[in-house]
Amino acid sequence: MKYTVVLPAAGSGKRMKADRNKLLLELSGKPIFIYTLEVFDRDPDCEGMWLAVKEDERELIEKYVEHYGIKKVKGYAAGGAERQDSVRAGLEMARQSEVVLVHDAARPFISPAVIRELVERANESGAAIAGVPVKDTIKKVREGVITETVDRAELWMIQTPQAFRYKLLMEAAQRAQADGFLGTDEAMLVERTGHPVQIVESTYENVKMTTPDDLIYGKAILESRLQEE
Repeated sequence: MKYTVVLPAAGSGKRMKADRNKLLLELSGKPIFIYTLEVFDRDPDCEGMWLAVKEDERELIEKYVEHYGIKKVKGYAAGGAERQDSVRAGLEMARQSEVVLVHDAARPFISPAVIRELVERANESGAAIAGVPVKDTIKKVREGVITETVDRAELWMIQTPQAFRYKLLMEAAQRAQADGFLGTDEAMLVERTGHPVQIVESTYENVKMTTPDDLIYGKAILESRLQEE
């Protein structure tokens, strides 16, 4: 099943304690976002990628894309003030898609098998997102005091990719914009329309590179994969 993917890539380096976009930081000598693009570039079912970027970073990102031989980037949308704005701008450019994925460019370790299942589920049901079951004990805290231990049996940590039929996601995004609603992910926009969203179990390696600790974990993942080859 063919698909296209929108990648919001207009982030900052604030939580990474970096002086530039965290996606431009390197893991083992290569920018983080290039690892992400390579996953989709190698996938024969991916028909194209649309990146939402900061205008002042576009030229540099284009140079990296060319340097590393990424072939499936079809265009660049202007990144917005919020992630939701960036994704909507990317969707506007991907109008010919039947199934579209939204994926954090800062998640370089997504599994191709998970991508395939997401695309299949989205094609069948309209919406499917990646996630993993919560492993830790979760507690609610108010003013420094535990108020409740939450049953984790039904709790999942949500990741990307998030896959949708294009029309469903675009209509949800437009409704959110009209209502002035700001969601934390694309699934939240679809959920508020009443359409069910399925979950596909991903891997714990599919971590988002957000803090300095994540870079350490990312390097360990790369070293482990090299040893397996």
